Amino acid sequence: MSMSQSTGRDHAESLHMELTADIGESFRSSFHLHASSFRSASDARSSRQNEDEVELQWAAIERLPTYKRLRLSLFDHTNLHGSNKEEGKAVIDVTKLGALERHVFIEKLLNKIEKDNHRLFQKVKERMDRVGLELPTVEVRYHNLTIEAECEVVQGKPLPTLWNTLKSFSCAITNVFGQNSHANKIEILQGVHGIIKPSRMTLLLGPPGCGKTTLLRALAGKLDQSLKVLGDISYNGYKLNEFVPQKTSAYISQHDLHISEMTVRETLDFSARCQGIGSRAGKIMMEISRREKQAEIIPDPDIDTYMKAISIEGSKRNLQTDYILKILGLDICADTIVGDAMRRGISGGQKRRLTTGEMIIGPAKVLLMDEISNGLDSSTTFQIVTCLQTWAHITESTIFVSLLQPSPEMYDLFDDIILMAKGKTVYHGPRDKVLEFFEDCGFRCPPRKGIADFLQEVVSEKDQAQYWYHEDQQPHSYVSVEEFGKMFKEFHVGQKLDEELSQPFSKTELHKNALSFTMYSHGKWELLKACMTREWLLMKRNSFVHIFKSAQLVVTALIAMTVFIRTHVSIDITHANLYMGSLFFALIRLMVNGIAELSLTVSRIAVFYKQRDVYFYPAWTYSIPAAILKIPFSFLDAFLFTALTYYVIGYSPEPERFFGQFLILFLLHQVSISLFRLTASVFQNPSVAASCGLFCLLVMFLFGGFTIPQPTLPVWLKWGCWLSPLTYAEIGASVNEFLAPSWQKVLSSNATIGQQVLAQRGLNYSSYFYWISIGALIGFWFAYNLGFTFALGYLKPPGRSRAIVSPKRLSDHSDSVEKNMGNIRQENEMPHIISSKPPVEAKKVGTVLPFEPMTVTFESVQYFVDTPKKMREQGFEQKKIQLLQDITGAFRPGVLTALMGVSGAGKTTLMDVLSGRKTGGVIEGDIRIGGYPKVQHTYARISGYCEQNDMHSPQITIEESVMYSAWLRLPSQIDRSTKSEFVAEVLQMIELDINKDALVGFPGVGGISTEQRKRLTTAVELVSNPSIIFMDEPTTGLDARAAAIVMRAVKNIVNTKRTVVCTIHQPNIGIFDAFDEVIH
Repeated sequence: MSMSQSTGRDHAESLHMELTADIGESFRSSFHLHASSFRSASDARSSRQNEDEVELQWAAIERLPTYKRLRLSLFDHTNLHGSNKEEGKAVIDVTKLGALERHVFIEKLLNKIEKDNHRLFQKVKERMDRVGLELPTVEVRYHNLTIEAECEVVQGKPLPTLWNTLKSFSCAITNVFGQNSHANKIEILQGVHGIIKPSRMTLLLGPPGCGKTTLLRALAGKLDQSLKVLGDISYNGYKLNEFVPQKTSAYISQHDLHISEMTVRETLDFSARCQGIGSRAGKIMMEISRREKQAEIIPDPDIDTYMKAISIEGSKRNLQTDYILKILGLDICADTIVGDAMRRGISGGQKRRLTTGEMIIGPAKVLLMDEISNGLDSSTTFQIVTCLQTWAHITESTIFVSLLQPSPEMYDLFDDIILMAKGKTVYHGPRDKVLEFFEDCGFRCPPRKGIADFLQEVVSEKDQAQYWYHEDQQPHSYVSVEEFGKMFKEFHVGQKLDEELSQPFSKTELHKNALSFTMYSHGKWELLKACMTREWLLMKRNSFVHIFKSAQLVVTALIAMTVFIRTHVSIDITHANLYMGSLFFALIRLMVNGIAELSLTVSRIAVFYKQRDVYFYPAWTYSIPAAILKIPFSFLDAFLFTALTYYVIGYSPEPERFFGQFLILFLLHQVSISLFRLTASVFQNPSVAASCGLFCLLVMFLFGGFTIPQPTLPVWLKWGCWLSPLTYAEIGASVNEFLAPSWQKVLSSNATIGQQVLAQRGLNYSSYFYWISIGALIGFWFAYNLGFTFALGYLKPPGRSRAIVSPKRLSDHSDSVEKNMGNIRQENEMPHIISSKPPVEAKKVGTVLPFEPMTVTFESVQYFVDTPKKMREQGFEQKKIQLLQDITGAFRPGVLTALMGVSGAGKTTLMDVLSGRKTGGVIEGDIRIGGYPKVQHTYARISGYCEQNDMHSPQITIEESVMYSAWLRLPSQIDRSTKSEFVAEVLQMIELDINKDALVGFPGVGGISTEQRKRLTTAVELVSNPSIIFMDEPTTGLDARAAAIVMRAVKNIVNTKRTVVCTIHQPNIGIFDAFDEVIH
């Protein structure tokens, strides 16, 4: 044997011994361990020697047990840290990658996102092809799918008033006997059918209200149970009741519901952990590793590291999170809290991307995506859709996307198109055949018109005529959706679709493996740990609330100890009631201290229902951490109050009496927060939950035994005492105190002072009743938490009530009710109003109320904010960050100006600075209004600002919202009739007059649709009759026609010589041409 062979064998043996040793001790750092057995003896070693070393390292890894082999990978350190020095390859433990190491590795893999992402997945595909591994695919079919919704017909305004609610309740009772004449059924989808194929990108187009969201929710198995579903939906030939569609597919809602206190990274990490990110990938990686070992194949180091890192199961941090952050452009805000309307966080576009990332981070093979581009600029949306195209074509995923305003470049990324209108399918087939179909129907897309915009307008009764190109042969007559459907059936694409649907899907074991037959991705213990970790994180984020509650308790304890101080109170029958009062005050103070739990629970209830419905975790894994992790706070609050007041007030000095009172207060506080959690989960609405919670508190005070002593209660009300936990707490605390030795002085009535006091209050129980009270409080704690769990598990999400309409409007539109299907469609989940009024051309505003045109000029505007603490801790030395740098420009009356730029460019920041909405930071530069320096008090009266976030009162109608704004913001000299006329004019201009009686509702839960909410925001500002209007993304969330309506209205405003400035995302050619000037 040669010396080199002996050296190689010794080298391999030593390598094997090191690898099989304890991982944690062998590798002190996963990226910086360069043991001598892994490093070449000299940097000048030949390439062949390097290959031999790699083979030896890989051979040693292959000899390890499977579970260790899947954790170790050869990693190429070359240029990892931006250095040109080649550091070679080393063995790493993928389970020990730190945050910085994961970030740097993803940056190396995805330097140029679109190009590198395609290369990454191409290499993954090639690796699987080399070992002959074929991934299962999913084909989704739906045939003759019809979905019916039931609406309630009422007289007068169709609002959920008290009278209408009582009538609905009576109708529900009569409906049990089949006598409900007030209900009417409306079809949201009408006999649609189609095939969503794997390895192809399918685009769903159609105006709002056509049934897009309902179709997506139906395919995802997420329809409300109140809807009647007819027809068949299948995945690989399996019907929805034969597997778990919520786990097989990922539905991305158009509503952004997230916990505001969590950061972007934490939200994605929690989603990945609950969806079992490593479960399916781990099985695939194990099979690949086994086959590569048999074939003696050495994989690409980077690809091997990536695939093994994302296959780790049950990890709190996963490399897939960093990957999703990168491709969605969220890496710049990964450690920023999500925020909400009251807490500053990420932008609306970033929330939209977070909603997408939260679902696609899982292992689902079917993606059903509803309006994922809202609030995003064109470049970001194009990047995301390009990555989706890569997934579809390389990983053979099934991707079905609904978009409102896809640009031509984005439209070209899709393979198939589905066009819907009025709940029916107009076209379903290849993208390159859609124009051929409409030309056969007599409609042609103009050269400068986007095809997607053309498709959505050609089925519109109002916009269809402009595309008719047979005008010289015959005049245009409206072609209905039904006629389009008949022509599509005769079109060769439609005939091929019918032929494919007539052939049953061939089920195989491979196709079955693509489906999920279990509700949850992890075991119960793993999901409980995930929820426990999140709950602890949220408690830390809300630490101010808990600290403030404790501080309040300390203040009230100090007040109580001074009011009932022992120097003023003696232990006798005269002052006994003062001791009894101080005990009752302590009890109610601890009881009231739990009210904050009600608002905290209500604020997260919508997010819980979203995650529950897609089987992230069962309800009990959410309720148990909420109950257990609050115990330390109850312990602290009870101890603080007892320690501060007990001996100062002068209660019995025995230590066991001290701890006895502490235990009562501790358990009562636990019962209180459990009660308010239960109340919040049952009523869900913040106003209703608060009212009912406080009512329960009042009832408990009345039956507690102190306000009204038990002996004085009527016999028919005494049962209420035993249903109140405060009664048992009062009995326990009183018995603990008044049966103490210090109260055992015998009176002339042959009873002790303590017994006499207890008898007066009807609390004369034996000492053992203290422990009965303890047991009763523990029982209440269990009962309330059990009720909380059942409420979470079985109650429906808030806001899902059936529509309420008037009989006149229903009869007027019985033939074309789908035209305003947003009134009852599932995606809006609350009633809209069906109207017989056709769209009316917007009028010019300014004819009713006069105003003075104003010019806004700004020169060298700069804006600085303080550097965040986290950035300073990471070594950022500058004290301030400059967000705006020397911005100069002018906004003139009668000129429509667009602010354009990618997300984060500073468009909204500039508008906030110019409008005076920035309350923090430092603003430099010269801003003038009409040639005069800006005075904010005066400027606020002549300007309007339409925010990106649409905030409105949920319990009033559209007309009431606009009218309320007019009453508050228009001068008092204007008479009531003029205000009403101006409000009507604004509503007509924004085309909300047809829905003016619709309740606004809560976004993401119920109420008007996204595009109607956006138009309402504009109307609320326009009704103040401003001279200058700032609009932050007024077309976000709107389809091409709705966006054109808004821009048409905006242009009419500009024509009245108002100054209008808009930030804009993804403008099509029509919207872009509407602007006069652009600031980029």
